[in-house]
Amino acid sequence: MLFESLNLIEPIRLALAAEGYTTPTPIQQQAIPIVLAGKDLIGVAQTGTGKTAAFSIPIIQQLYQKVDTNRKGKRKIKALIVTPTRELAIQIGESLAAYGANTDLKYSVIFGGVKQGKQTEELQQGVDILVATPGRLLDLIGQGIINLSSIEIFVLDEADRMLDMGFVHDVKRLIKLLPTKRQSLFFSATMPDEIVKLSATILNNPSSVSVTPVSSTADTIKQFLYHVDKKDKNALLLEILKDSNIETVLVFTRTKHGADKVVKMLSGKNIKAEAIHGNKAQNARQRALNNFKSKETRVLVATDIAARGIDVDDLAYVINYEIPNIPETYVHRIGRTGRAGSNGIAFSFCENEELTYLKDIQRLIGKKIPVIEEHPYAVKPNYGVVAPPQNNNRNKESRQNSNRPKQSNTSKPNPNASTEGSSKSKKKWYGGSRK
Repeated sequence: MLFESLNLIEPIRLALAAEGYTTPTPIQQQAIPIVLAGKDLIGVAQTGTGKTAAFSIPIIQQLYQKVDTNRKGKRKIKALIVTPTRELAIQIGESLAAYGANTDLKYSVIFGGVKQGKQTEELQQGVDILVATPGRLLDLIGQGIINLSSIEIFVLDEADRMLDMGFVHDVKRLIKLLPTKRQSLFFSATMPDEIVKLSATILNNPSSVSVTPVSSTADTIKQFLYHVDKKDKNALLLEILKDSNIETVLVFTRTKHGADKVVKMLSGKNIKAEAIHGNKAQNARQRALNNFKSKETRVLVATDIAARGIDVDDLAYVINYEIPNIPETYVHRIGRTGRAGSNGIAFSFCENEELTYLKDIQRLIGKKIPVIEEHPYAVKPNYGVVAPPQNNNRNKESRQNSNRPKQSNTSKPNPNASTEGSSKSKKKWYGGSRK
């Protein structure tokens, strides 16, 4: 199927062609006709499936076809898109700008963590589509700057992340301020019970679309696993970063404190690194992301919630410095690479106390992650250790069973060693390049 088969208007078709888009993704194929028909929709889809276009394109078309070119006065907000993070809001704004390039529709993106001056100026000039994070939206509504009485289309994006970040009560407050008669679109990567209940309060007889099960990992992503002591993870990361072919890499930690510690370590080794997490100011997070995209920053260290919305073209490498305690999170993390048909490599560092998490991940994705056995900090996994990590202190049993082979200071990893230890392979010891 091509975009031409979706009954899109010419301004949008031309904009998509200019972006080089010809074939819609599965969620776009299914969702766009439903939204164009004016129906409510519940979409279960992960970031990276093309869901932003799945709602942005039909919203632009519906509003464009209703625009009164002779109208006078300030434009009223007709479509509201609510998303949990600044990064996602900006990304959606960029999509609206691209797909609506040949229309006269106006959009604005608002979020907290920055002064509201420029945002309120845009709003006072009038906008058709508003993209917002919950906190700043409610703040400006309270100030009387935003009025939602003219909303015709409402989108709640990344609903499960709203729950994770504690925004559900804000969303419920917003729902009460919306017109009863409206079209509502609801997107979430997962559907826990509380999200199912929330969707029922928002949607009216919705159509349902579900694509890309959370258990799937793209075939374009090569996955590798390292068994390593917790105390040696820094050293292993530094060894991998010795490869100049790794221009940029996204590193994941479970906690904000952990992310800051990794950045401090890398910076001490003269490796440009920045962290992105919930304790960072919004402008600092965006600056770090921009530096990473421009390759001014080589290593971006992120927590899971902050990483949602990171969309970097041709990102080649992802490293799980710590194994996530929720198996679906692993799929989300490594999905930052290997996108749009590009190849990618995902490395995971696993200490003995994380083996329980690893088992859950491999059960979810339906396969075992290949192990790099020959690396300078290798340890044998001790599956007798089942307790997940609770603090920074390793337990006694784990220490006693960590048998890292001794190496002299002058020894170096064999760059030709394969993951199986065969001397015939020419792969690098850490898994090889993606080329």
